[in-house]
Amino acid sequence: MDAIVFASVTKTFPMNAQRMLARGYLAKWLKRGSRERFVALRNISFRIPRGQTVGVVGVNGAGKSTLLSLVAGLCPPDEGAVTVRGRVSPLLQLGAGFHSDLTGTENVHLNAALLGFTPEKTAESFDQIVEFSGIGPFIDQPARTYSSGMTMRLAFSIAIHGDPDVLIIDEVLAVGDQAFQVKCMDKIQQFRKQGKTLLFVSHSTGAVQKLCERALWLDRGELMMDGNAADVAAAYEDGARVNVGTP
Repeated sequence: MDAIVFASVTKTFPMNAQRMLARGYLAKWLKRGSRERFVALRNISFRIPRGQTVGVVGVNGAGKSTLLSLVAGLCPPDEGAVTVRGRVSPLLQLGAGFHSDLTGTENVHLNAALLGFTPEKTAESFDQIVEFSGIGPFIDQPARTYSSGMTMRLAFSIAIHGDPDVLIIDEVLAVGDQAFQVKCMDKIQQFRKQGKTLLFVSHSTGAVQKLCERALWLDRGELMMDGNAADVAAAYEDGARVNVGTP
């Protein structure tokens, strides 16, 4: 059974949304046309079977984060259909869902609720979440006192302990120290062995090849290649060298 299906998906966003807001509303009111839109994804189709680990590569602005946001259900497609089966746990932006004035403990309960934990599940998992994050001595301090690495460790620990069917990770592991990155990689390998689905965005083709059996290469909102992770990484790196003029 497929865990994720994209069927001819296109997603656009308004250009210069903040600067053009007043003029855009006026144009709409006068029915004189619509604001210019940026195409983040164009006619994307692929299927990811349950239990597969898939990397997503591409330069900044290629559409990677938009793709993950669609999988996470944070926004709808303009055209086509996105189907996701099972519980999704997204780790898309460092500190997303954290409140700086709340303590680590309070943020665990808040984020766990956002990820669909029941109060009983949160209480049951709390000690494991804190232990894995390694920030035990600071768990009752306000989140504003945390470093970016501490925030990432706690966010990742919450996400991974939710027992998701689909785990989505967008580059944030690069923020942690080397020891924690190794710990995360080990946890992800366990996740894979349990037959769960992983969608992993990284600028490190080495990390993609280490973790993923398959990869998608996005460029300017289009799917350039879908295949074996090593083959896609090699093609993406060749393309990047051509674009910067490297012999």
